[in-house]
Amino acid sequence: MILERAIFAIKPGQAEDFEAAYAQARKLIEAAKGCRKAQMRRGVENPDSFLLLVQWETLEDHMIGFRESAAFAEWRALLGPHFASPPAMEHYVEPL
Repeated sequence: MILERAIFAIKPGQAEDFEAAYAQARKLIEAAKGCRKAQMRRGVENPDSFLLLVQWETLEDHMIGFRESAAFAEWRALLGPHFASPPAMEHYVEPL
């Protein structure tokens, strides 16, 4: 299992719009092959910051299966207009 961590910095004043867009985009990532679970959380100290955690079966399920799909293009079209900067994404292996 691979854990994806992505941090989204959202343009000021667009957090609620981003949340609404994620409500639509969520189904796209959850339906992707290899996606076990996805959750988005809003920052407490910085409400224009969001944390996405996704459990993937394999790294390839994320980087090839999802990111090279039409679903990712739709995902990005829904969420991308709200980004203040490119998301910071990393992957992590199984818990120690």
